[in-house]
Amino acid sequence: MRGEFGRIRRRPGDAVIDLAPVLFVCGLLLVTLAIAMLVPALVDYIAGHEDWRVFTISSGVTIFVGVLLVLTNWHGPLRLGLRQAFVLTSLSWVVVSLFAALPFRFSDLELSFTDAVFEAMSGITTTGSTVIVGLDYAAPGILLWRSLLQWLGGIGIIVTAVALLPLLQVGGMQLFRTESTDQSDKISPRVAQIALGIISVYLGMTALWTLFIWLTGLTVFDAVAHAMTTIATGGFSTVDMSIGHFANPSLDWVISAGMLASAVPYVLYVQALRGRAWLLWQDEQVRGLFTILAVAILAMSVAHTLVNGVDPLLALRFVVFNAVSVMTGTGYATADYSAWGPFANAGFFFLMFIGGCAGSTTCGIKVFRFQILFATARAQVARLIQPHGVLLATYNRRPIPESVVVSVIAFLVLYLVCYAALALALGLMGLDFLTATSGAATAISNVGPGLGNVIGPAGNFATLPDAAKWVLSFGMLLGRLELFTVLILFMPSFWRA
Repeated sequence: MRGEFGRIRRRPGDAVIDLAPVLFVCGLLLVTLAIAMLVPALVDYIAGHEDWRVFTISSGVTIFVGVLLVLTNWHGPLRLGLRQAFVLTSLSWVVVSLFAALPFRFSDLELSFTDAVFEAMSGITTTGSTVIVGLDYAAPGILLWRSLLQWLGGIGIIVTAVALLPLLQVGGMQLFRTESTDQSDKISPRVAQIALGIISVYLGMTALWTLFIWLTGLTVFDAVAHAMTTIATGGFSTVDMSIGHFANPSLDWVISAGMLASAVPYVLYVQALRGRAWLLWQDEQVRGLFTILAVAILAMSVAHTLVNGVDPLLALRFVVFNAVSVMTGTGYATADYSAWGPFANAGFFFLMFIGGCAGSTTCGIKVFRFQILFATARAQVARLIQPHGVLLATYNRRPIPESVVVSVIAFLVLYLVCYAALALALGLMGLDFLTATSGAATAISNVGPGLGNVIGPAGNFATLPDAAKWVLSFGMLLGRLELFTVLILFMPSFWRA
């Protein structure tokens, strides 16, 4: 098994996976991460907080390893095969999380290694679950680092969804491959140009929501931090009580709009800027997203008013914010919605799984998969009525390929199996039923808070046992990378192929 750095040598007859391109890209990502660490270092230095040294040293360690990986694995033009792409997709997120944990581990927070990795994984996957208590008094550098991690994770999620997942044909994502390869639908001839357009939109939206949030009365620092986690649909806040701390109706509506805007495929924004704005509403995914949210908000607002005696307009404000936050996987909270009653608990629990649109920063199963299943089921029922008719399931006015249907069904089955396995594992560690089931849901759907008194909107993950935090961290990675890209690495046949 020994061989040159970056390459696995196998027995004669076995294929070899050249890991040099994978490690090269990981090195570039670490260099980028190291540069990002200097931003909170500068903020802490200006604020006179000693943690600037922690960020500076962490940046130095990270950039050393990153440059080492780049220099030792540069062998000419970068070429990634299919199996290398699978390895890269998972390994890059793990490596970045481990090095992003360094400031958490050695800062004044004095988090354990487990807690530091949990916080970093929660940040980079834009989950939003936290183990930190006392955010109101934390150093500004740490607060900014949490927001910056989610912001970087958000753009990484979009680029992965647009460039890699359609190529890997994961969970029906091949349906969106036309966005970069079909001459009739492409927005630019190269995936790199598509990514550049998306990054420009992402930067523009972040700047715009920074201004909007600042205009609601927050400080510049809080506006920047919350704009980054709003657009990334991450949910990390600068205070323990999340957005509820500010008790600001204008802020609630502004952030609700930001979370919803980021739940839309970013490719559609690029197309809109190129003069095809009508595609935003013509897209079935976008219409489905708004329809599901509208029904959920109406039902839960009425229930909140009748069950808890809340003023209808106040109920609408709280339900809109928290429903959008949960469905998009942001994880902000303005109230402890787990105390609203059984109907609200059930509603929020199911919203956790749905998620937003593919090609956005959101999480969950994704709206398009439910639409494909519904279209397939409807076509099947129609065939029972007209057995000799030619009835095709369609999506966005196009027939759905059988390979996409099979892929979506396989994804959903695996999603449920993984969810059940995570919930059972958490239950075996002594967690109560609500904590285990909602914890597994919020991890695999990258939502943030769970339900109940322990990990609910008013709770925290700090009191969970270390083993549970590792299970949840793995669940976050699984959900963020669409399951298959992680689980395939555990199959011996993958490495023998």
